Amino acid sequence: MTDRSLRLRRNAGFRRFWAASTISDFGTQIGTVAIGVLVVADLGGTATDVGLVQSAGVAPYLAVGLFAGVLADRVRRKPLLVSTDVGRALVLSCVPLLAVTGTLDVPVLAALMVAFGLLSVLNAAAHQSFLPRLLPRELLPRANARLEQSDAVAQTTGRLLGGGLVAAVGAPLTLLVDAASYAVSGLLTAATPVLDTRPQRASRSVLADLAEGTRWVYRHPTLAPLAIGTHGWFLFNAVISAAYVPYALLELGTGALGLGVTYALAGVGALLGSSASVPLSHRLGIPATIAGSRVLGAGGILVVTAAAGTEGAAAVAIAAAGQFLYGLGLGAGGPIEMAYRQGVTPDRLQGRMNATMRSFNRAAVVVGAPLGGLFADAVGLRPALWLGAAGIGAAGMLLAASGFRTASHDDEAP
Repeated sequence: MTDRSLRLRRNAGFRRFWAASTISDFGTQIGTVAIGVLVVADLGGTATDVGLVQSAGVAPYLAVGLFAGVLADRVRRKPLLVSTDVGRALVLSCVPLLAVTGTLDVPVLAALMVAFGLLSVLNAAAHQSFLPRLLPRELLPRANARLEQSDAVAQTTGRLLGGGLVAAVGAPLTLLVDAASYAVSGLLTAATPVLDTRPQRASRSVLADLAEGTRWVYRHPTLAPLAIGTHGWFLFNAVISAAYVPYALLELGTGALGLGVTYALAGVGALLGSSASVPLSHRLGIPATIAGSRVLGAGGILVVTAAAGTEGAAAVAIAAAGQFLYGLGLGAGGPIEMAYRQGVTPDRLQGRMNATMRSFNRAAVVVGAPLGGLFADAVGLRPALWLGAAGIGAAGMLLAASGFRTASHDDEAP
């Protein structure tokens, strides 16, 4: 075990933060399966409805995403994380209550997702900016890899568990597990030791701070092409997400449990990818690792489409193999991208940098998810998956040819 690995494991603050993230990751993966099945099976929704519910969850990024970054740079980040976790637990708890009273439908669920998304905007701005306060820069790649590995394990077992829970107790009650995970995450974060001092009182306007964060991202020689390439990935990945659940349930006939199995294999791939991400980036370089991971993910979705025309175990096996490749790419590139972003950005701009990139990423989802659903309903679920795969593959190749090709581990924050 290396000295850096030992230092990471012995850091009490990181251990608590890691545990909180892992538990909420498990709940999120369970909730992802439950929401998809709830829309399609319980509420009789179409691919368009799936896209609308997905876009509702990220729509608040369009309204307050950039301002959330300013807020995260102006207040203590730990209380913001704790309060938004508790709030999300309360919002998700409303779903089974409304289902029992017979008042839950697609528009009501979308409205709840808007409230959930608003809290998630605030949480995300603080969450991605919290790690650099816990750890020195040289530990960030390994720390992000650990977080990505936990998320991958959550995908592997969480979505499988989610499929089993949905089959056993139904989608609305399964969402209570997701709600509980956020409550526990909030408690663990509250107990995390960290130097989280209140920033000095801002001397400039909110708009001035917002503009500074936006300029930092889109005028930076390597962050700018990375940000734009990532926006493209989110746009076409939203098309895939809107089409995949109805494709698996309606066209392949996987059922909720089979859907969970395919998602679980994506988690296995992500776990392997994230485990190899740090050595891979040192061997191939940061640009090749991130760009290559996106092309690999596109290939995985093409394998998923090859399951059309099969049924039963064969359909699940082929879709799971494609999801494995997709997850492998996601796991290999994700930790390196996050560590690079954190490493080249000063602490005072961390919140705004993360919120800026996340806001435009989520804006791409708001556009891509409903359009993907409409495209799938009009042209077909399989062509929608082809379109998404072509888009994320092209985003990876364009990133490799952009100014990001000069990015390296030696780049530092000014």
